[in-house]
Amino acid sequence: MSDPILITSTPLREFEGHQGRIVAVIVFPDERRMVTGSEDKTLCLWDLQTGTALKKMEGHRSGVWTLAVSRDGQLIASGDARGWVIFWHGETGQPLTQPIQAHSDRIYSLDFSPDGSELATSSWDKTTRLWDTNTLQPQQGHPIKFGSQVFCVQYSSSGEFLAIVTSNSIKIFDSGTRKRVASFKGGAKFNFSLAWTPDGTRLLTGGDNSDPTIREWDTTTWKPLGVPWTGHTDSVYAIAVNPTSTLVASASCDNYVRLWRLSDRQTIAAFEHKSPPACVTFSTDGKHILSGSQNNILEWVPQGIHQKILATTTARFACIDGDLSTAKELLTQDINSDPNNHTSYAHRSFVMSRKRDWDRALQDAIKSISIQPSLIGYISKGIALCGKGHVRHARAAFDVASMYTDQNAETIHFLLLIKVCYICLAFSALHHVLQAIALFGADQHDEANLLLKELTTGCPKADTRACHIVEAYLYVRLGLKALDGKHYDDAAGHFAAALTSSNLLSKSDIHETYEDLVVLFGWDLEFLWLTAHQKRCDALLLAGKPRDAVKSYQYMMLSSDAEIKADCLEWSDAFIKECSALCLTNADSALAASNYDKAIDLYSAVIDLDSASDAVFSKRSKANLGKMLWREALLDAEKVIELNPLSYLGYNLKHAALHGAGHYGEAIQAFRVMLSRLDNAPDTETRSLRQQYLSPSEVDDAIRKVVDAQLDNTPLRVLDTTTGLLCDREAQIRTFKSGAEYRGLVSSTITQQDIRMERIEEVVMSYFQYAMLSHRWEGKEPLLQDIQGKVVYKLNPVGGIKKLQSFCKTVRKLGHRWAWSDTCCIDKSNNVELQESVNSMIIWYNHSTLTVVYLSDVAPSSRSGALARSAWNKRGWTVQEFLAPNIILFYQNDWTLYLNDPTPNHKDSVAIMQELEDATGIDRRAVVTFRPGMRDAREKLQWASRRITSLQEDIAYSLFGVFGVRLCVDYGEKKQNALGRLLQEIVAQSGDITALDWVGKSSEFNSCLPADITSYEAPPCRLSSLSEYDIQLSVSSLRGVVTLELASRLYQTLDSLSAPRFAHRRLHLPCIVFPVTEAKRSSGRDRDTHTYALKSDGLRDLEITTADKLIPFSPARPPPAWQTILLVHPWSRDLLDLHDPADDMQSVDNRSMFDSSSHDPRAAQNEPVYSDSHSRALRLIVRLGQPFSAFLLARQRDGELKRIASDHDIIAQVRDVASVDDLMDIRTLEIL
Repeated sequence: MSDPILITSTPLREFEGHQGRIVAVIVFPDERRMVTGSEDKTLCLWDLQTGTALKKMEGHRSGVWTLAVSRDGQLIASGDARGWVIFWHGETGQPLTQPIQAHSDRIYSLDFSPDGSELATSSWDKTTRLWDTNTLQPQQGHPIKFGSQVFCVQYSSSGEFLAIVTSNSIKIFDSGTRKRVASFKGGAKFNFSLAWTPDGTRLLTGGDNSDPTIREWDTTTWKPLGVPWTGHTDSVYAIAVNPTSTLVASASCDNYVRLWRLSDRQTIAAFEHKSPPACVTFSTDGKHILSGSQNNILEWVPQGIHQKILATTTARFACIDGDLSTAKELLTQDINSDPNNHTSYAHRSFVMSRKRDWDRALQDAIKSISIQPSLIGYISKGIALCGKGHVRHARAAFDVASMYTDQNAETIHFLLLIKVCYICLAFSALHHVLQAIALFGADQHDEANLLLKELTTGCPKADTRACHIVEAYLYVRLGLKALDGKHYDDAAGHFAAALTSSNLLSKSDIHETYEDLVVLFGWDLEFLWLTAHQKRCDALLLAGKPRDAVKSYQYMMLSSDAEIKADCLEWSDAFIKECSALCLTNADSALAASNYDKAIDLYSAVIDLDSASDAVFSKRSKANLGKMLWREALLDAEKVIELNPLSYLGYNLKHAALHGAGHYGEAIQAFRVMLSRLDNAPDTETRSLRQQYLSPSEVDDAIRKVVDAQLDNTPLRVLDTTTGLLCDREAQIRTFKSGAEYRGLVSSTITQQDIRMERIEEVVMSYFQYAMLSHRWEGKEPLLQDIQGKVVYKLNPVGGIKKLQSFCKTVRKLGHRWAWSDTCCIDKSNNVELQESVNSMIIWYNHSTLTVVYLSDVAPSSRSGALARSAWNKRGWTVQEFLAPNIILFYQNDWTLYLNDPTPNHKDSVAIMQELEDATGIDRRAVVTFRPGMRDAREKLQWASRRITSLQEDIAYSLFGVFGVRLCVDYGEKKQNALGRLLQEIVAQSGDITALDWVGKSSEFNSCLPADITSYEAPPCRLSSLSEYDIQLSVSSLRGVVTLELASRLYQTLDSLSAPRFAHRRLHLPCIVFPVTEAKRSSGRDRDTHTYALKSDGLRDLEITTADKLIPFSPARPPPAWQTILLVHPWSRDLLDLHDPADDMQSVDNRSMFDSSSHDPRAAQNEPVYSDSHSRALRLIVRLGQPFSAFLLARQRDGELKRIASDHDIIAQVRDVASVDDLMDIRTLEIL
C-alpha cells in the first residue's frame, strides 16, 4: 500500500530577478549562496539567507542552458544555446575567460569532476568534450563523438565513472582511461536526465514524454533495479538526490517536481509549478528543494521530512549528553507533577533501558500504556522486553506500535530502525551488538567481526543503512581498542571499515538522522564520522605510513564542511605538523638513497598538507629530476622561484628540468638568471658558489675553438641533407648554433666548474660528421653554380641531379646530416679553393664517417665481379676515394647495396675486398689499414699505373693525397710536368729512390723520371738476396783479404752521403760510379730500339736495349771527347745495415768465442779480433757485390748527364767483390 502523497503549490519562498525561464540552479558547498542560469542570457549569484541577488553575471550571447560549480566552489562553468562556454570565479562571479566556442550546437549539460581537475561538456552536436581546469582549455585529443544528441553528462561521486546520456542510450566511461565500460538503453525512446546517488551504488535516469519514468540501475552490474518509477506524465527534465541517498527529486514537463523515497521508490510529495520546471536540486543539508520556474526560483520544505519522532523534552538533551541520572530525575519530576502523563513514563522507560534496569523500564512502559496506549509506549515496552530476553513478546509490542504510526513513512522508518537494533536476528540483534562490544574488549576480534557480519546480513532491506551505522560504531570501538594496544595497522583497517560500512558524508548527517539512536542507546554518533577519520589518520601515521595518512586526511577535509573543519582545527594542526615532519625525514632518506618514487610520494604528502616551504618543493624537484620527470620537476622549480624569487636554487632546478626536457634555450636563460642571483647574493658564501659554474659566453668560446678545429679537416662546402641546401662552413656553424645540439651542449657544460673538452669534442664531432660520394663523372654533372641557393630535392631529377638527390637521401636515412660531392661542393672557378680542395680531399675522405661508392654501371642484383668490371675501378681519383675512408659502402645503380651485403662497413666484407684486390692488385689489408705517406712509394705508384683520368694532369693530382704531399694545382701544365713534380717531391721528402725504378720512356721533366704513370705497371725489380748464413760466409771469406782501413773508408764514405734530392728539376743522386769502357752495338730485331753490349771497370759485362742511339766506342776507338757513359749503382742507406739482427748474432758468437778461450787461451791469442764496425763494413761490401738495378747515364753535348731509358731493368754486378778499389768511385751526380 502506497503512502499518501503530499501535494503543495505553495513554496517556502521565491527568488526573483531573471527575465527568462530558469534552466539551471546549483547551491554552493558553503550553503550560503546559489547560482542560477536563465534563458535571459545571464547568470545570477544569490544569498540564500536573505534571498537577495548578489551579482548578475553577463557575457553569454544566447540563453544559458546549463551550469556547473566545482566541489570547492571556486569555479563556475556555464554553457549556452549556441555552444559557448564561460568560466567564472566562484567567489566573485567575475569571468575568468571570454566566451569559448566549445561546441557547434546547444550545450545541454556540464559537470566538474569531484577533484575539480576537469570539466565535461555535452551538446546537441553529438559530442562530449573534456576540459583542463588548470588551463581552462580543452584537453588534448579529439572530443568523444556519438551518433545522437547528448543530453546529460555527470561524474560519479568518487570520480571513477563518467556517465553520458544520449537520446537513445546511456554510456559509462572510466574517467581515468577514457575507455567505455558499459552502454545500455535507458527509456523506451529518449533519455533526458540522470543522477548518481552520493554513495555511488545507483544511477537514476529520466525518460521523455513517451516514457516519463525514472529508471534505477545497479552500478556494479549496470542492470536495472526493480520496475521504473511511475508518477510523471511528461518528460523528466532533471533528477537530484539528497546527500544521504534517501530522497530523490525530479522535475518534469508536467509542471511538477516529485519527491521520491529511494528505499521503496515511492512518491512522498509533489510540488506544483505554474510552468514546467527545467531544473531541481537539494540544498547542501538536504532539507530544502530548489527548482527553476518561469523567471523565478522556488524553494520548498515538505512537511514530515527530518521531524523527530520523540518529542523534545528537558531530559532528551541529558540523554544525548549521557547524563542518565539527570534525565531520570527530570522525568521523575515530570511524572510527579503530572502522574497521568504517559509520555513521561515512556521516556523514563527509555532512560531505565539505557541504565540496563530492565524491570523498571518495563514497569514504566506498562504504566505509560495503561494511561494511554501510544506509539512510544509500545516502543518502550518492546525495548524493555528485548532487554529481558523476551523477544517474542517484544515483537508483539512492536507490532502493536505500528498501529499508531498513522502510516507516516518517517514514523514507520523509525520503528523499523528500533527493530533492527533489538529483534532482527532470530533472538536479539542487541544481544549480538552488546556481545560484539564485549568481545572487542576481550580482544576476540575474529569472533566480533563474525557477529558484525551476521548483524549486517540480518538487517531488513527497508533500512540496511541503520545496520551499517551500528556496524560502523562497533568498528570504531574496535579501532580504538587496537590503537590502545599499539596494533596500528589493525586499527587503521577498523577505522576504514567503519567509514566504508556507514557510507556517511558528515557528522551532521549521522547525528540528525539517527539522533534517536543516541537517545535510546547512548551512542556517540555525532562525532562517529569525525572520530573514525581522525583516528584512521593517527593510526596510519603511527604505523609508519605517512603518505596513506595524508590521503586519508585529504579525503576527510574534502568531505568536511566548515563546521567540522572548525571542530577539528586543533587536531588538524597537530596532525599536519607531526605528519609533515615524518614525511620529510623519510623523504630525505629516500632521496639520499635514490629511491625517487618514494621521495616524490612523501614530499608530495607534505605539499598536500599545505605545510611545504620552498625547500620542500626544491627537494621534490630534485627527486623528479632523478626520475627524469621533467615537467613535474619544472613545476616544482617554478614554485621554488615563486616562494623565494631571490634565491638561485629555483633557477638552478629550472635549468636542470628544462635541460632534461630538451628546452635548451629556456634552460640557458634560466641559468643566466641563476648566475645573476649568485652574483648579487647578500652573503659571501652564496656568492662563492658562482665559481662552480661557467658562463655561457665562456662555453661558447670553447665550443667555437673545437668547431674550428673540427672543420679544419672537413670540406669547405657540404650539402645539408635535411634542407637540401648547400652550406659553407659559416653556414654550418650558424645551423649548429641554432640547433638543439649546440644549446644542449652549452646548457650541460655551463654547469661544470671546468670545461670538459672531451664532451664538447664528442658533440661537435658527432654533429659535423659527414658522408662523401665517390663516383664516376657522367654526362652533365651539377656544378656549384647549378645548386647554390637552391633546394636540391626540388630540382628536376635528371642526370647528375638525380644521382645527387639519391645520394643525399641515402645518407640522410643512414643518419648523416652533411654530405659532399666533388661535382657541386667545389667552386672550380676559384683557383684558391680548387687548390685547397685537391690537396685536402684525401683528408676529407679520411675524416668522413662514411664514403658512398656509387657504381652507375652495376645493375641491381649483380653477381660478384661486377665491381671489378665497373668503370669506377679504372678512374684515377677513385684510388684515394676508397683507400682513405675508414667506412665505405658500395651501391648499385638503383641505390641498393652491392651484392646486398649488409655489412655496416664494406671494408670488413671479405668478399668485396677480395674482389677489389683481384681487380686493382691492392692487397685488401692495405685497403683497410691505409695511411697517406711516402712509405712503399713504388707500390702505390703501381696501384695508379693502370688508372685513367679525363684531364691528363689529374693522374698526378689524384695522387697528392695518397703520398701526403701538398703541391700547387695548375691545369694546363701537362701530364709529364705534373707527374714529375709529384715524383720529385716523393724523392726529395723521403729519400726513397724506388720511385726511380721504372721501365719505359723518360720524362721531359727529368730523365730519371718516367714520362707516364704506366711505366710503373711492371712490378719493381726484385733481385734475389743472400741469406744471413751466406752473408756470414762471405764476410768470413773477406776477412784478411780486404783491409780494415779500406773497408772502413768505403763504409764511412757511403755513410756520409746525403740523401737524393731535386733542385730545379735536376736530380742530385748519390751513387757508386762505374765508367763504361766499351759500348758495342749488337744486332736487334726491333728498328725502334738499339741493343748494346757494355763493358765497365769493376762490373761484369752486360747488355742493354734502349730507344736512344749511342755512339759505339772501345779502347781502340775512343768515344768523342764530350761523351761519357756511366753505369751507376744508386746509393741507398738501407745497404748500411745499421740495425741488422746479425749484430746480435755476432755478439752471441763473440761471447761463445770468449767462453771457449777460457778452456784454450792459445786459441784466443791466435784468432784476430774484429770490431763491430769492421764487420758492418764487410757486410756492406758483400751486399754491394750482389746484382743491382743500375742506371745508364750519358753525358750530352752540352755537358749535362741524362738517364738512358730502357725497356727492361738494367741488372749489373761487381766483377770482384774483394776489389774494393772498384767501388771507391763514389759521387753525387747531377742528372737532368
